[in-house]
Amino acid sequence: MEYSGLAQYSGQYKSELIDSVIPFWLRNSKDEKGGGYFTCLDRTGKVFDTDKFMWLQGREVWMFSMLYNKVERKHEWLEMALHGAEFMKKFGRDDKGHWYFSLTRNGNPLVQPYNIFSDCFAAMAFSELYKATGDEEHKHIALTTFRNIQERQDNPKGSYNKAFPGTRPLKSFSLPMILCNLSLIMEDILGIEQVNKTIEPLIKEVTEVFYDSESGLILESVTPDGKFSDSFEGRLVNPGHANESMWFMMDLAVRKNDSTLIDKCIKILLHTTEFGWDKKHGGIFYFLDVKGYPTQQLEWDQKLWWVHIETLISMAKGYRLTGNEACKQWFEIIHEYTWKHFKDPEYPEWYGYLNREGNPLLELKGGKWKGCFHVPRGLYEIWKILEV
Repeated sequence: MEYSGLAQYSGQYKSELIDSVIPFWLRNSKDEKGGGYFTCLDRTGKVFDTDKFMWLQGREVWMFSMLYNKVERKHEWLEMALHGAEFMKKFGRDDKGHWYFSLTRNGNPLVQPYNIFSDCFAAMAFSELYKATGDEEHKHIALTTFRNIQERQDNPKGSYNKAFPGTRPLKSFSLPMILCNLSLIMEDILGIEQVNKTIEPLIKEVTEVFYDSESGLILESVTPDGKFSDSFEGRLVNPGHANESMWFMMDLAVRKNDSTLIDKCIKILLHTTEFGWDKKHGGIFYFLDVKGYPTQQLEWDQKLWWVHIETLISMAKGYRLTGNEACKQWFEIIHEYTWKHFKDPEYPEWYGYLNREGNPLLELKGGKWKGCFHVPRGLYEIWKILEV
């Protein structure tokens, strides 16, 4: 399929990844004394807080393992991955094998393992690291963590759930979304049969249960039986989540040779982007209400780094797979906005948080939520998708 209209961008994304973003994290995030990684880095890369968030530790282990496996077998990349993994192995889990949310610099637990995404990214990290090392301990950690996720997925927060039981039970879109991607990453150790068994109900969850046919949008929360909840949580739309999930779904569709699923993903992607685009200032809103009401989230109109780069991945993938011109047009619009507003013109790595007008709200390059993940993963994915 001819897609040269976007192939010109491939080198730009590759160069930004290899020459700028990855060197930033190599240079600034490794904690030689305490182990693991610093993620709270200011505009220049200086550490401004030393707490360690387990999901970001796992994401960085995965990132450097993936680069070692798929780009180049650089010793410094593998060593960086192993450095974070050792810290995680030593300090990251409670006595049930659940991964804490955060630790002190030296590995003392700060926040309980209430967040199942710590487990998801730990499984992702050790699975990818196992591909690099062949170390059976890495495989064992990945598999036991994945089993813990499966046991917890119907009640992810468990005893840490602050909602009163039974009054308004809701299930969240984010877990089935990430499990689709995690299953594919872990296919080498889970096996094809296990992955097939896992992903089929997840595809239905993402594209049918959380998909609201009336609005054509994916909702962040629905009732346990998949119904609409007319509440703050039930009306919430996160365009970034929806758009990120569409490239996960497209990967699964390619695996299944399911062109119908690809077409549905592109339909959802284009409609969500149109719905989420700020017609006045440009960029994609963080949160919106499906009925147009005010959201609970005061940060609803902020423009976030991950929302835009994940949308770029999906648009690039949609265009590569189908030649859909709307995907190409949206890619170029969002590409222009992203590189103009998120890329720091003076120092490496990207801003994470912009106000509605597109100006940096915070000049940090990493913190509690932003780490070595969405920017480099997005740069890698787009480079490879558009590479001729």
